[in-house]
Amino acid sequence: MRLLAGKVAIITGAGQGIGRAHALAFAKEGARIVVNDLGTDPSGDGVSRACADAVVDEITQAGGQAVPNYDSVATMAGGESIIRTAIDAFGKIDILVNNAGILRDKSFGNMTEEMWDAVINVHLKGTFACTKPAVEHMRAQGTGGRIINTSSTSGLIGNFGQSNYGAAKAGIAGLTRVLAIELIKYGITVNCIVPTALTRMTEELPMFQGVGQKYGPEHVAPVAVFLASDLAKDITGKFVGVGGGRISAFDVRQTPGVRREGIWTPHEIADRINEILNVW
Repeated sequence: MRLLAGKVAIITGAGQGIGRAHALAFAKEGARIVVNDLGTDPSGDGVSRACADAVVDEITQAGGQAVPNYDSVATMAGGESIIRTAIDAFGKIDILVNNAGILRDKSFGNMTEEMWDAVINVHLKGTFACTKPAVEHMRAQGTGGRIINTSSTSGLIGNFGQSNYGAAKAGIAGLTRVLAIELIKYGITVNCIVPTALTRMTEELPMFQGVGQKYGPEHVAPVAVFLASDLAKDITGKFVGVGGGRISAFDVRQTPGVRREGIWTPHEIADRINEILNVW
């Protein structure tokens, strides 16, 4: 039996790149798919239905079931419409993959409010705007669910020139942790993929020059399928990194620290800072 047989999955930003790879892999495993894509360029400009339609055609021609959706994730109305598309077409929602994203890279000194807001709205607010109505339907259905978010090493580790993107992706990481705690009682798991992949958003980066398909988005999709399936029914609040053939995990750590009675002075902190930071 296929891993996602009978499931209904929404994948945002599924017209190209990682989202497209997710959609094709989910459909191959038996899921019925809502292919959401606004059809913008990597910076979020322009609108086209062609990308979503092409992926839907690819799925249906292979014998799967899929419908397109062209709404923006960056508004509550858009998020609600995306979820409604699944309910209207397939009667339920089991899986939400928050994948839609754009880039407006610039060093912080040259970052504008418009660049900041555009990226935060698509990534962070977009994750909220789709997850909120999805959770409401999952809870009403009473059969649990899977939410898979998308973070980035830019948010978990940092990267020059991506303060807006990094802040959004760090926010998604925090949201994932909180939702995992809140939703487990409803049988809804919430996990996060941290991908490293060659897509149109990353093709200009030096690390991807000449790598071919070694870091293609098809390497990322199996992790999403796993997290969406019953194989991962007991896994929640986790951050799974994937790039090429390597799969790893990201986590937050707290050092053992140091303790004393009373209030520390700045000089005392300085004397023991290496021990506090666990750096030797």
